[in-house]
Amino acid sequence: MTALILEDEKPAIETLEYELSQMDEGISVLSSCGSVAEGIAWLKNNKQPDLILMDIQLSDGLSFNIFNSLNISCPVIFITAYDKYLTEAFEYNSIDYLLKPIVPAKLKAAIRKYKKLQTHFVSNYSALTEHFQRSQDKKISRIVVKRGLEFQTVRLEDVAYFFTEHKLVFLVDKENRKYLADRSNLSDLEEELDPKLFHRVNRKYIINANYIRRFKPLDRSKINVELLMNVNEEIIVSQENASSFKKWISEH
Repeated sequence: MTALILEDEKPAIETLEYELSQMDEGISVLSSCGSVAEGIAWLKNNKQPDLILMDIQLSDGLSFNIFNSLNISCPVIFITAYDKYLTEAFEYNSIDYLLKPIVPAKLKAAIRKYKKLQTHFVSNYSALTEHFQRSQDKKISRIVVKRGLEFQTVRLEDVAYFFTEHKLVFLVDKENRKYLADRSNLSDLEEELDPKLFHRVNRKYIINANYIRRFKPLDRSKINVELLMNVNEEIIVSQENASSFKKWISEH
């Protein structure tokens, strides 16, 4: 069983490596990365491990940003000093959420949970990874929208951006026409979109790379994004999402 550690504190890395070595589970730690950028680079150039042990707050931002740049198909055990990310973590392949300082018994229980999941998914790891991969591959090419009393479909390549307002999801197309989208929230929609084309820049907006006019840095590493059409408010990329946004836009 192979594992990758994403952690920016050396004592925490050493503790994890020691505790894993004490388990009779045949765990081989392939590497450790201390930042989002390092994690992305390693995962791009190596076969994905069986399991990732991931801190949430890394040296250059939240580790969630890695999922915005890559399709991660292996399960993740999140290990963090904060409980505020608990709900969000389970949107990213999480099978467990452990709080620092690490309790060896809880870490061992998390590893055993992974083993049980392996067995549950047709008794082999390939089935487990296929399960996660299928969730990544459910991409759509059109979306149902409502305008007035009528329903129609809009090609995603013609969508400039999605946004949420009053708990409803809207889209604006290349002609600057606004539609009510047949989705309940941006998080579910995001999972269905091609990450090469669309990027969630903040809690309110998902934008299409082909409709960005320009962008500029703001204070505290934030980014202001200007689209080809007028938007009623500024679209600001948060400090936590800035690095993943730059990575995403550089590939287009």
